[in-house]
Amino acid sequence: MLRQMLYPTRVFTAAAVGAMLALPAVSLAQDNRPVVVVFTFTNSSIGSARSEFDGVSTGIQDLLITDLASNTKIRLVDRAHLNEVLTEQKLAKDGQIDPTTAVRLGKILGAQYAVTGGFMSDGHGSLILTGRTIDIETTQITNPTKIDGKADNVLAALTELSTKVSSNMNLAPKPGASRGDAGNAGKSAPAQSGYGTKTAPAPTNAANAVLFAKPTTKPDALKVKLDAPTLKIYSQALDAMDAKDNAKAIALFKQVLAKFEKFEPAQRNLEKLGAA
Repeated sequence: MLRQMLYPTRVFTAAAVGAMLALPAVSLAQDNRPVVVVFTFTNSSIGSARSEFDGVSTGIQDLLITDLASNTKIRLVDRAHLNEVLTEQKLAKDGQIDPTTAVRLGKILGAQYAVTGGFMSDGHGSLILTGRTIDIETTQITNPTKIDGKADNVLAALTELSTKVSSNMNLAPKPGASRGDAGNAGKSAPAQSGYGTKTAPAPTNAANAVLFAKPTTKPDALKVKLDAPTLKIYSQALDAMDAKDNAKAIALFKQVLAKFEKFEPAQRNLEKLGAA
């Protein structure tokens, strides 16, 4: 009788063990790769050159995120997700993000590093890109990088900046810092001395889960000679997409693809809008 009572229990235990062994490895080991957030770059051009590059910040940010996403040692916060957080925090996405704000938003997003910078055109075909890394935990600004590029090939300069920023970044996850998991992404950030902010309020919806950017799938996707006027159209398309003006976004993305048919970022956004 006792043996009959124990037998089902033994069968159940074996089944339970088998089910545990069948669990995907991802559930047993947390992804500890550092989380990086890239904020919009500031237009520091002067004179007529400023108007030439006015409104391209979103495109520069998006393409830098896309290129950095190919680095398998880090995870990039998706640009659209960042825009949602900026909206909930009542911050203009095209406004200058100072180090204090970058640290506060980085903590809300569960990031360990932030990348900020600027760009400047001289109006004669030259373009300067600058970037730096902010350590969210220590607030230290490191890795200053400067790229001399050409206004008729902005993408080449962005790719070079991405390579230098990525290779010089300290990639080790920091003890006690958020790894970017959903459980930490929406928590309020503690105050930092000297910053004048008691608590970083957690967004109600946007930061409940971290969404990461995906790298391109085509080898030549970011090798097109993207000029400033086309970059502006691409930026306007992203802004329209953020504003939920899908018809305008679709029309602008198609304008970009009409000139550069292999430009995968525009194609991917059309797919998101169901217009590919």
